[in-house]
Amino acid sequence: QLQLVESGGGLVQPGGSLRLSCTAASGLDLYAIAWFRQALGKEREGLSCILSSGGSTNYLDSVKGRFTISRDNAKNTVYLQMSSLKPEDTAVYYCAAAWGCSGYMPYDYDYWGQGTRVTVSS
Repeated sequence: QLQLVESGGGLVQPGGSLRLSCTAASGLDLYAIAWFRQALGKEREGLSCILSSGGSTNYLDSVKGRFTISRDNAKNTVYLQMSSLKPEDTAVYYCAAAWGCSGYMPYDYDYWGQGTRVTVSS
């Protein structure tokens, strides 16, 4: 059982940056990890996914060029660096694990963290 924990969320002004972390006690290096977010009243949407080897794909057009996914397997951690944040980025951000980056539907992923809230507001 893989237990994921997200951290790094908070309140940030528009144009600011945050780095989210997704950690596990062990085993995270075996999995592809994706970041999702869910805004109030909206469906959960996939943002980016990184393979266990470090290969990555960015999916959501609205975050291309602003968000960067990376991982440090030695630290059992995957990061989501977010910059040029906008109010519409306000959401709860989740990381999720699967054997590969085969899709961006929630049912493609087997393990989920509890989420970390990001609020972009002046």
